Amino acid sequence: MAERLSFDVLVVGSGASGLAAALSAERAGARVGLVTKGALQSCNSAKAQGGIQAAFGPDDSPDLHAEDVWTSSHETADLRLVQILTGEAPGTIHWLEENGVEFTRDNGGYRLARCGGASRRRLLQVGDRTGLAITTALRQKLEASSATTLPNHPLVSLRQTESGWVGTCRRKDGEAVAVAAGAVVLAAGGRCYREAEERGELSTNHPGATGEATRIALELGAAARDLDALQYHPNGGAWPPNMQGYSIPETTRAYGALLLNADGERFTDELGRRDAVSQAIFDEIEDGRGVETPDGRPAVWLDTTKIPPEDAEISLPYMLRRYRAAGIDPLAEPIYTYPVLHYQNGGLVIDERGETTVEGLFACGEIAGGTHGRNRMMGNSLLECCVFGRRAGKAAAEKAKA
Repeated sequence: MAERLSFDVLVVGSGASGLAAALSAERAGARVGLVTKGALQSCNSAKAQGGIQAAFGPDDSPDLHAEDVWTSSHETADLRLVQILTGEAPGTIHWLEENGVEFTRDNGGYRLARCGGASRRRLLQVGDRTGLAITTALRQKLEASSATTLPNHPLVSLRQTESGWVGTCRRKDGEAVAVAAGAVVLAAGGRCYREAEERGELSTNHPGATGEATRIALELGAAARDLDALQYHPNGGAWPPNMQGYSIPETTRAYGALLLNADGERFTDELGRRDAVSQAIFDEIEDGRGVETPDGRPAVWLDTTKIPPEDAEISLPYMLRRYRAAGIDPLAEPIYTYPVLHYQNGGLVIDERGETTVEGLFACGEIAGGTHGRNRMMGNSLLECCVFGRRAGKAAAEKAKA
């Protein structure tokens, strides 16, 4: 007989959104079980380097942040969700600090950078390992809580019952585990790794990003939007081979790096929208003005020699270590770059509480759609994970109690 477990709230996924949802539900008094496909540490959130946005600058505000999100989305985002995202951003930063995240500071205040598509400096960072810092802190808090974590328990099916939900997970030994819950939060990310493999392209994503949870939700009748809107990270590593598919932090451009063609000419606004910068690189190469990596791949130059060394050492230490270990010093020579498949902009339709169109089924993070519309700004994915993870976890706990 299959093993059977029971919780008030079942969370699927251990990235930033799943961790935030599980913590929120547990703190709301729910018995929480978190299942994930691989190890608890295995997620895309931990790979996020650039930072997290929040309006803290003296010339900034949540409304200006919302305007930037709306513009970057090509006016396709759900404004209700955008206003929640930006309005709760400063409080979310303080919540993360309460949970142990220490953001990089300058002269006592936050070190803020301007990112692509932003009209103000509002990107907070923990060096260039912000996602790792956030997921590590939240995971440690969750592991110290009353929640139950079940790594290596991928969700294979989910069905609704009169009393809630029953999910079926598969252990490493192949045995099935039935998990009953009053409410379910899907926080299992997108499908870009699988999509890149099918296209024969590179991806910044963790191998677990294959989209099964989205398929399960769609089969249950959940509505989705913009599932075709996949995003390229403008600055994927193109050389050396061990850096191919690495997401060079976009903050390289915030701190002065320039995009150059084969003639050493700038060809785009480095701080433009992600989709615009990626398309400009594709166009430059298509028009014959790109360069070629030593192994014959298309690329352009990212001139990182323009970055002040003091900025690089504070905000880009991980990138410097990786390239220098490969025999390249980004502060002494430009590096090859080419867009790489990065993020699923669309996903399951949710309301302000993170509930999908199927009652009792919640979603947050990359698996959910609407907050970014068809084009996401950098620094808003980690923010979305935390803002809507907390909302979904709390709402799921309330649903389970009801």
